[in-house]
Amino acid sequence: MERDEFTDAALVVLGHGTEQNADSAAPVYQQAAELRRRKVFAAVHEAFWKQEPAIQNVLANLSASRVFIAPLFISEGYFASEVIPRELGFEIQNSKFKIQNVTGSGRELYYCSPVGSHDRMTGVILSRAREIVEKFPFPRAPKPAEITLFIAGHGTEKNENSRQPVDRQVELIRALDLYGGVHAIFLEESPRIPECYRLAPTKNLVVAPFFISDGLHTREDIPVLLGEARAVVRQRLAAGQPTWRNPTEKNGKLVWYTPAIGSEPHLADVILERVREAAAGGPGAVPAG
Repeated sequence: MERDEFTDAALVVLGHGTEQNADSAAPVYQQAAELRRRKVFAAVHEAFWKQEPAIQNVLANLSASRVFIAPLFISEGYFASEVIPRELGFEIQNSKFKIQNVTGSGRELYYCSPVGSHDRMTGVILSRAREIVEKFPFPRAPKPAEITLFIAGHGTEKNENSRQPVDRQVELIRALDLYGGVHAIFLEESPRIPECYRLAPTKNLVVAPFFISDGLHTREDIPVLLGEARAVVRQRLAAGQPTWRNPTEKNGKLVWYTPAIGSEPHLADVILERVREAAAGGPGAVPAG
């Protein structure tokens, strides 16, 4: 990307947000700071749907001729691909977001597709998996062929799009033939998190949670489902410690557990890809008019 391609544009990195977990906003601030550092855009702002600064207020105060809204969400589900764009005034045509011309302001708003469904998320997941084993090489760092990689998603029976990004990444990583096995596991649909021990053909497991932020699901629910006692997990949480010790032996397997993907540095590149697509009328956008 040429540096001056978006010098007339503002970027808004949009997170879900919550008042219940202060840490959930951290990936939005981290990725916005990285993109601000690169000086690709005239301005980069953070915004949220469920906490301050609210997306509507941020948009109201922007004066750039083009504004790109990049949702830091995993899947193209009901919330990220219907509720938010519609509330922001975008028309949805055949699952694409029509560029919104703000009447009388001379501005165009672009709503990008969620980052989690982009094929380049493969690099983000592989980086997470590689780094955790290199950081905790006990008793030695196993080779990828000696590891079964599990991508852990939320999943839900209510929305068929929810698991698609996870299944897609499993497909892409399997095609690389790096690991002894690659599988999807989920909190709320099959195969469930605890099934990783049955599915793994290797002694070594790396579990990478396909979640943006390290919230309740990644810090408490998944470690418990992997076999750690809930009391121990909560004790570690209260002490500000990681809730999973890398690696931990469970059911005859050695298990490494990575942080959520939202803080992975490569994610900034995926955001830029989504912006480029929207600007070109790509996967998530159609021209106005």
